[in-house]
Amino acid sequence: MPLVFAGISPHPPLLIPTIGKDSIKKVEKTKQALELLEQDLYVTHPEFIVVISPHGSYFSDAFTINVAPEFTTDFRDFGDLSTKLKFKGEMNISSWIRESSKEANYPTVMISEPNLDHGSAVPLYYLAKHLPNVPILPIGFCDLDWKTHLDFGHLIKERIMESNKRVAVIASGDLSHALMTDAPAGYNAAGPEFDKKIQELLADNNVAGMMQLDKQFVSDAAECGFRSFLILMGILQNMEHVYKSYCYEGPFGVGYLTANFSLRF
Repeated sequence: MPLVFAGISPHPPLLIPTIGKDSIKKVEKTKQALELLEQDLYVTHPEFIVVISPHGSYFSDAFTINVAPEFTTDFRDFGDLSTKLKFKGEMNISSWIRESSKEANYPTVMISEPNLDHGSAVPLYYLAKHLPNVPILPIGFCDLDWKTHLDFGHLIKERIMESNKRVAVIASGDLSHALMTDAPAGYNAAGPEFDKKIQELLADNNVAGMMQLDKQFVSDAAECGFRSFLILMGILQNMEHVYKSYCYEGPFGVGYLTANFSLRF
């Protein structure tokens, strides 16, 4: 079975010890959840990892596929110049995805940015701790409609299933940034409602319900993970799995969800 792992990871930079320092204690539950998720990933023996991030180079009208021979984590924007992890790039399936996207009229842009954004780097810091030689393929979403994201995920799934590699997929994304008055986006009542709703929909594998979420409601929630999750759900279409939520918390007014879609083979 080529697809061996699928999970959701938050990406607050303060999870990196050199950045979070004492504040990391406030997200201890998330840290422990990521350590559990890392164990789940490790035992699947992936041969490469697809990581879907909201924070790479962004094109409003096209998905991005980041292809480079080597990637390096980059936390300079958060005052950390010392944490540097290196990963090899996956150079083959990316071209398959690109060609298939052209045929299906899904706009994609091939980029080559070896410095990983924090949306990719934070999850990989934890989840690839014991997989340093496993190549990665970073992918970014866009402003196209919900269905196009789901369909793009299904296209990725088809290319994965045609490969002879064991593939893991990590959907990186935080939930609402508007859970309390001192949250990054301030408080919006849509924030807590969105976080509750998205967890219910994921637990029920209710993709139709996700597709029906109002765009203004999602925007008011000030989230950054919903489209990552839509791509992941497209990848998981017709795959039997058991959803396991390891942790949800929002101590800084941002919702952090860690979850595993345990695949049944």
